[in-house]
Amino acid sequence: MSEPESPRESDEVSETWQQVVQVALGLMLLLGAAALLHFYAPVTAQGPQPDDLQKQVHQLTLQVDQLEQEQAMPAVVLNRYRNSIGYIYGVYQVGFANQPAAIRARVSGTGFLVGGGLIATNRHVAEPWYGDREAEELIQRGATATLETLVVFFPGSPEPVNLTPAAVSTTSDLAVLHAEDSAPVRRLAVLPLAKSPAAPGEFVTVIAYPMGIAGMVAKSPATVYDRLAYRHNDITAASELAALSLIRPSATFGHLGDVVGDKLIYDAPTAHGGSGGPVFNAKGEVIGVNSAFMDGFSGGTLGISVESLRPLLQSARSSR
Repeated sequence: MSEPESPRESDEVSETWQQVVQVALGLMLLLGAAALLHFYAPVTAQGPQPDDLQKQVHQLTLQVDQLEQEQAMPAVVLNRYRNSIGYIYGVYQVGFANQPAAIRARVSGTGFLVGGGLIATNRHVAEPWYGDREAEELIQRGATATLETLVVFFPGSPEPVNLTPAAVSTTSDLAVLHAEDSAPVRRLAVLPLAKSPAAPGEFVTVIAYPMGIAGMVAKSPATVYDRLAYRHNDITAASELAALSLIRPSATFGHLGDVVGDKLIYDAPTAHGGSGGPVFNAKGEVIGVNSAFMDGFSGGTLGISVESLRPLLQSARSSR
């Protein structure tokens, strides 16, 4: 029968075992650290570095600023240029000499100040018979088309200003009118024209008078609406709105869907009376003149590029 182990021998075995366990744990920790370094260090190395992160943050900040600028632009251009965008009203007739007029009708549209008493608009506003099949057939048979009156009402001004044609395009729906010299016109701000062509995808704002007098009457206080609702095509209604400071354009906005030649196609809505209104880009510059819309297609509003307007402006200035 063997003798029992002494306490000293038991302590040595216990200490030895503890040392083995500690070494094993140490190795496991080292292996674990190596594994972590192996699997996670490459990801960190491949991830964005501080400089790259700063660049990304800067780009995102610029994008947010641009979005905020675009969202605020309709209000900015409306407040800045509202008074320089006028409502055009006129009466014209087409007929033969010594006979009652075959056509006598009203025209309404929008025009905006482009400098020196010159107002840009559409040709079919300056010459309302342009594009009218019935009127053009009469003219081909020898009839004469004449303007009885053509005036512009500017916001904030109680009196209309007489207009006369200054330059009319023979290739596109554009015209430049000359406003009669007056103190109110001289005080108005000139709208800036874009220096570079527009590109699809741009944010656009259109300011005009859709539905003409009817549209402004609809926005008027109830007492004014009740009085003018049934004679909204009368020039006296426009004069009354002007006297009450209710000649006020409307702003719509959207995006430029396409550019084909000098035509701009965008989804900012409009209606009759909006013809001739300025089309602004996100910088507050005029890129085009609102011209027409396609029924049944919300993205089919058409404008004419300011690139086609520049030659008319030069012609109008040189003829004065």
